[in-house]
Amino acid sequence: MLIREELERAERENLSPYATLSENSKGREREEEQCDIRPVFSRDRDRIVHSKAFRRLKDKTQVFLNPEGDHYRTRLTHTLEVAQIARTIARALRMNEELVEAIALGHDLGHTPFGHAGERALQEVCPLGFRHNEQSVRVVDVLERDGEGLNLTWEVRDGMEHHQLRGKPSTLEGKIVRYSDKLAYIHHDMDDAIRAQVLTDAEVPRAIGNVLGYTTKERLDHLIHNIISMSRDKNDILMAPEVEWAMTEMREFMFERVYQNHIVKAEESKAESLVKTLYAYFVSHHREMPTEYQHLMERGESVERVACDYIASMTDHFAIAMYEEIYIPKSWHG
Repeated sequence: MLIREELERAERENLSPYATLSENSKGREREEEQCDIRPVFSRDRDRIVHSKAFRRLKDKTQVFLNPEGDHYRTRLTHTLEVAQIARTIARALRMNEELVEAIALGHDLGHTPFGHAGERALQEVCPLGFRHNEQSVRVVDVLERDGEGLNLTWEVRDGMEHHQLRGKPSTLEGKIVRYSDKLAYIHHDMDDAIRAQVLTDAEVPRAIGNVLGYTTKERLDHLIHNIISMSRDKNDILMAPEVEWAMTEMREFMFERVYQNHIVKAEESKAESLVKTLYAYFVSHHREMPTEYQHLMERGESVERVACDYIASMTDHFAIAMYEEIYIPKSWHG
């Protein structure tokens, strides 16, 4: 018996009856020979980790633009925290950890430079629209491997596309990642805001603290435990109503005090302007985009979509360097 088949048998014997089994995957867009060692979702996880888009997450903003300090989150560390929270929940509920991890590691591959500021900029200027969750799927379907894509399974792609709060993933593993994404950013963005002296734990409204706790650690621990306790032996991923209410209130508190804080957001208008300027430039000068993007246009993709692809792929530092190369005289550097 192949190692993969042994692992698939272990899934059948040990996972919850509500878990998504690797052997029952709906498959890939292009049929492939099975790996002799890895089940399909494990293979997808490895493809994501080895992708160029995943490596670029290390230099993409989470919340704080160009923070002074080594301990602020980036889009990559956010992704790793989502994966860890999701695996903890999945393990406790006997869900498919490999599927959960693949979705979590891939969910933000399509994010722009400068975090949501870059996403807002592309939404405003691109007539085709832009959403980072849809772009994440486009990355793994089209952009990686010089236009061939990673050819991931349906379940991983579904979880990536529907990881946002309004999303409706088709698997329980996808629902775990959807919750874990919120838990991660509420926790670590608060932690970073405290580090930046934007606010303190003591400022969290008492009504929230009475339900979730009064420190970042207490709140994260309570949210994870509640999801596990409410979802055990159920065909759904749930939170107690009062806990979900408190999480929503905490998210709104973070929007008011952190995400829309004038100190945190002081530089975001500049980042948005930079992204819009690069988009306009490459729509007009599309021959200056790299070869792989030329190939997309040769295959019939619109210049607007391909310009979004190119800019969304950029890291913060690369976008700044590209702007300087195009618009700043070389004699002004240094």
